[in-house]
Amino acid sequence: MQLSQLAVQLYTLRDHCKTAADLATTAKKVRAIGYQAVQVSGVGPIPEAEIVAILRGEGLTLCATHESGQNILDNTQMVIDRLHALGTQLTAYPYPNGIDLSDGEQVNTLIRKLDIAGAKLREAGLTLGYHNHALEFYRPGGGPCILDRIYAETSPHNLVAELDTYWVQCGGGSPVEWVRRMRGRMPFIHLKDYRVDAHGAVSYAEIGAGQLPFAQIIAEAEAGGCKWSIVEQDTCPADPFDSLRQSFDYIKTHLIR
Repeated sequence: MQLSQLAVQLYTLRDHCKTAADLATTAKKVRAIGYQAVQVSGVGPIPEAEIVAILRGEGLTLCATHESGQNILDNTQMVIDRLHALGTQLTAYPYPNGIDLSDGEQVNTLIRKLDIAGAKLREAGLTLGYHNHALEFYRPGGGPCILDRIYAETSPHNLVAELDTYWVQCGGGSPVEWVRRMRGRMPFIHLKDYRVDAHGAVSYAEIGAGQLPFAQIIAEAEAGGCKWSIVEQDTCPADPFDSLRQSFDYIKTHLIR
């Protein structure tokens, strides 16, 4: 992985991206840490042109977004228009909000709509990914997990993976194995560490401060053609900028070639 491929998921900094002024300050701090790209998610209602101008002014690449899952499935053209306005090709379905994954018909509908939406984005020169959490590792009736079905029953041309390393681990999967399985189908990945304390409590962690084998994860991602490695930490123990700096320093020292 090269430094130019390392990004910040702005959801980590969502409390600092509510207004255009907030975003401008945040972008400056992110660039000062050393990151060269961001994924737009969790920001306030800021016009696309203003987002582009702010990020471009700080020399930050807008590598991807997360969009409303409902809009992706049911108002795909709105998402297409937004991505074109932002000048980025990648987005991801962020979470199956309101969908009961124990209901087979709802799962079937989700998978079908993801494939249809992904085809529409592909025809517009864009790419739709799926961002997993732990719940997609649910195995109804002992069969394949929901995440297996999502990728097996959609075209790889219409839906790619945005694996989240923390949530794969939390769901009982192996991040290394899942990255290997998604070889050629994962243009972006969320790097998020998984920490277990002496009492067995699990928490998010800065990269390198938890248990995940990121050297192996990154090696597999590179072998599979992954373009963007995106650092995300859903909650931080103190200042999220400090956590992002700690993750950056570890990655730069141990994972950048």
